[in-house]
Amino acid sequence: MVRILADAQHTAEFIELLRQVGALLEGHFLLASGRHSDRYVEKFALLRWPRRVEQVCRDLLEGLPWSGIDAVVGPTTGGILLAYECARQLGVWAAYAERESEGSSRRVFRRGTRFPPGTRVLVVDDILTTGGSVRETLRALAEHPVDVVGVAVLVDRSTEPLDLGVPLAALVRLEIPSWPADACPLCVRGLPLVKPGTTGAPETSAL
Repeated sequence: MVRILADAQHTAEFIELLRQVGALLEGHFLLASGRHSDRYVEKFALLRWPRRVEQVCRDLLEGLPWSGIDAVVGPTTGGILLAYECARQLGVWAAYAERESEGSSRRVFRRGTRFPPGTRVLVVDDILTTGGSVRETLRALAEHPVDVVGVAVLVDRSTEPLDLGVPLAALVRLEIPSWPADACPLCVRGLPLVKPGTTGAPETSAL
């Protein structure tokens, strides 16, 4: 079960922020999970604004029920920026779970990353749909002597209950439907399918 941290007012404010920076898109999208959706949260439209990232990370951290965090870990790519900023605000260090090779689902910690025994780790990520990248990160952490206190994400848009084996919290919950490729109503209508990240994001002004 996902614990939602923001109340209705703060959720509305976050959604408005996504719209302001051009991060909440409408169309026909191919998600990383292989499912299709009519809306997509383009995280990098938000992550390119350091002050905005600072604020949403502060909101996320203030709502967390966990304490005594020693390190913050995030998966590539967006999770790197969030892990860094959350670690900066907590005054701890950050680590990044990278794919072992191109196309691989296995993640590893490189560049001399070492976890002292008993390190209390917070895992952070941007958008939770199927939990794939978070699960990969947790599997990578399982090879190290750490204690994962929980997982925190900015947006929960999952469509089915998720059990990651550790507590899970999200800043906001967005009800965005998605469908298997062979049962997508947008495909039936013949709408062009877009893989996010392959088209230019709308221009935004400094906020």
